[in-house]
Amino acid sequence: MEARASAQYVRISPRKVSIVLDLIRNQPLDKAVAIVKFTPKAASEHLLKLLKSAAANAEQNHHMDPNSLYVATAHVGPGPILKRIRPRAHGRAFHIYKRTSHITVVLKEKEA
Repeated sequence: MEARASAQYVRISPRKVSIVLDLIRNQPLDKAVAIVKFTPKAASEHLLKLLKSAAANAEQNHHMDPNSLYVATAHVGPGPILKRIRPRAHGRAFHIYKRTSHITVVLKEKEA
């Protein structure tokens, strides 16, 4: 049995999110929450909310024990890119790409 939570169109680059996801993959839920809480990265705020949502889904929808949950898979993919143009010298234009992410976290119970 698995519980999942996903966040779509998060306004942060997937490259920045994957740094924090690599830290919590295959960790127990309580340790993963602690790691995310004390990691000084912009993605930590979004991932903490996502971990709590996945834990609530596991407990409410699938009646899983919250003490035996671990982060089975966590992945991020690119969302749509917001393209902006910044004027530069001599009539040129500089492209600014505001990237978005689709983040998915899957929790499973440890087999005892």
